[in-house]
Amino acid sequence: MRDEGRDAGMPAQDGICSLEVISQRASQTQRLGAALGALLQPGDLILLDGQLGAGKTTFTQGLARGMQVTTVVNSPTFTLLKEYQGMSASQGNKALTLYHFDLYRLEDPDEIVDLGFEDYFYGSGVCVVEWAGNAEELWPAERLDIRLSSVDETKRRLLFVASGPRYCELLRQFQKNMYAITRS
Repeated sequence: MRDEGRDAGMPAQDGICSLEVISQRASQTQRLGAALGALLQPGDLILLDGQLGAGKTTFTQGLARGMQVTTVVNSPTFTLLKEYQGMSASQGNKALTLYHFDLYRLEDPDEIVDLGFEDYFYGSGVCVVEWAGNAEELWPAERLDIRLSSVDETKRRLLFVASGPRYCELLRQFQKNMYAITRS
């Protein structure tokens, strides 16, 4: 990002493209999430990973705001899943459900299958999964992975890796739109 951080995009290679962004503060991380959330469509899968405090929930709160979710969004650490009603701006403001997963406490990836959560990943809502690395073997090949890491107390590095044509196009559109994000 020209105003607020550094970004580096790589051209698609074997159906994979990436973008790196440095967020200067939590409010900017939320704005980045909102910019992505406004572009999401039914069936999209966003996988988040990073250490505790890296900004996964902060990013998800922004994502929800971009999807026009009006309720408070917080981490579903103890319930594994929270559901929020929103809208898809990219689909003419049609109703769109956000399924927010947190797999931090997951001990066995097969628990996702046992609980029936796998159905959500192929459904008509948007799924965002925190601690997605805890179930790596279950994810479809096409998806958007976002790795968040702390640079310092307030700065976060976000590495977006899109797999598949839908997600590479999503990432390209996000990159275009994020330049419109201004400082506050």
